[in-house]
Parts: sequence; structure tokens; C-alpha cells
Amino acid sequence: MNLKELIPQKLKEKFPSVEFELTDYRDELTIKFDKKSVVEICTFLKSDSDLEFSWCSDVTAIDWATRKNRFTVVYNIFSMKHNFRLRLKADVDESDCTIDTVTSIWKSANWQERETYDMYGIKFTNHPDLRRMYMPEEFEYHPLRKDFPLMGIPGSLPLPKK
Repeated sequence: MNLKELIPQKLKEKFPSVEFELTDYRDELTIKFDKKSVVEICTFLKSDSDLEFSWCSDVTAIDWATRKNRFTVVYNIFSMKHNFRLRLKADVDESDCTIDTVTSIWKSANWQERETYDMYGIKFTNHPDLRRMYMPEEFEYHPLRKDFPLMGIPGSLPLPKK
């Protein structure tokens, strides 16, 4: 059994109540599930001896602007044991713009979650140091949201004096 068959099988056995949506595009497997299970699923993917996804290479988000679940948080994880990349997705609605942090599983997710928070405004619950990364703390907007004007908001960001 190859890894693309093994991963969904193991996830369905371990989490029978979670609905998984699988996509295989350009030879890359993507698994989408409810955000409530993100920590448990990521812990399992890292700790299972047949899988060992030991590296979280990226955390980012997608702003769909008009969809019911406006944001999708995307995790790219990698198994060095199998030289296999897996993409995980979880939807986040704008009314409850939070998802649990995975920094307890992969330390490398720390800055990536901070960047996602800074750019999209998605809060990672229980993150050890969730503060803005690029923008000033008092800046009230999130520049990668679709409703943020392309040229910025005049006067919203104080510029350094010459």
C-alpha cells in the first residue's frame, strides 16, 4: 500500500467521527477536515511510526472573500522518512476567526502562524507568542485580506520621519 492510500486509511481508523475531504492534484495529496480536530490529527500524523511527518514547512491561509467559511488555513508538512509532502487544510469562518495552534507539535509553525495572524487576522489559540510580525502592534488591519485596499489605507500606518 502506498502512502497516498495509507494516510487516509489510518486517519479514518483513528478519527472515525471526523469527515475528511481528499484531493490528489498534480501528485500532491491534500486532506481537508474540521478545524476542531487540527491538533489531534497533526499529533497523530507526526507521532505515528508509519507516517512520521516530522516537519511543518509552511503555514499560510487563503482568503476566499465571499464564501461562508472565508478563510482556509493551509499546513504543508513533510515526512523525511518517506520523502513525502502532505497538505492539510481547515476552514475558518470570519465570525470565529480562530484555530488551535500546532506549535506544540512542530516548533517551526511558530513564526508561520504569527505571519498568518499578522497578514490575515486568524488567531491561533494557545500560541506561545502570538503578536504581529511585520506590521506594528497597533495597526488594526490585515494586509493580505481581500478587502484590504491594494494601495493601503492612507494615514493608517505612521511612516518614519526623515
